[in-house]
Amino acid sequence: MSGASTGFDLRGRLALVTGAGSGIGAGIAGVLADAGATLLIADRDAAAADRTVTALVQRGGSAHALVVDLADEASIVRACAEAIAGHGTPWLLVNNAGLQDRELLLETTSAEWDRMMAVNARGPLLMIREIGRAMVAAGNGGRIVNIASNSARTAAVNGLASYASSKGALLSLSLTSAFELVEHGITVNTVLPGGVTTPGAIAARGPATAGPARRKPPLGMCEPQDIGAAVLFFAAPAARYVTNQMITVDAGASLT
Repeated sequence: MSGASTGFDLRGRLALVTGAGSGIGAGIAGVLADAGATLLIADRDAAAADRTVTALVQRGGSAHALVVDLADEASIVRACAEAIAGHGTPWLLVNNAGLQDRELLLETTSAEWDRMMAVNARGPLLMIREIGRAMVAAGNGGRIVNIASNSARTAAVNGLASYASSKGALLSLSLTSAFELVEHGITVNTVLPGGVTTPGAIAARGPATAGPARRKPPLGMCEPQDIGAAVLFFAAPAARYVTNQMITVDAGASLT
């Protein structure tokens, strides 16, 4: 059964995915490319973005690299303007890029808090502002999907005070963005991953993990493409009336 007949066809749509040089972002980009979307692969690591672009093109997709540092407002403004000038207004924005290092609550520093908030919360806000303005001006509606974390709702690992708080801020940003953009036909939704096997998760800094999240989920560890499937649902024509909603993809971890 074709994507067009099932309402999951993204041909002719331009999608910008942040942090798509590797991990969850690359998995999301792959799923969207398979659905026919043209991808803007945004990452602060130019070489990583190029590798994702190459991989997508080799499998028949259409993709372009975009360098952006979400901790730097000027970089965001420049990258968004460059993307729009070179490729047109994205119809789909996926705010995926994020930091996930750990720091125990009683040892946490304001510097770590500010670093997490800058990338995980302020970065998506600025991306929504810049791309959202262009979506409104284009008048064709659009989709925004924010990648938060189930840790924003469930304490599962020690050391996530700053990280989980930044993802909680992203949940609230989704709500307020959905409210303000709905009149323009732009939907805003959120995916909350549980544990996902990625290079970033493996390399995350901080104390040894301890807590319920160390248990293997009933369905096994999620892969990046599993998060991509949830993003595809929110982006698909079939979800045109879905906004201000959340999907948790945690392989059943919340049941344990």
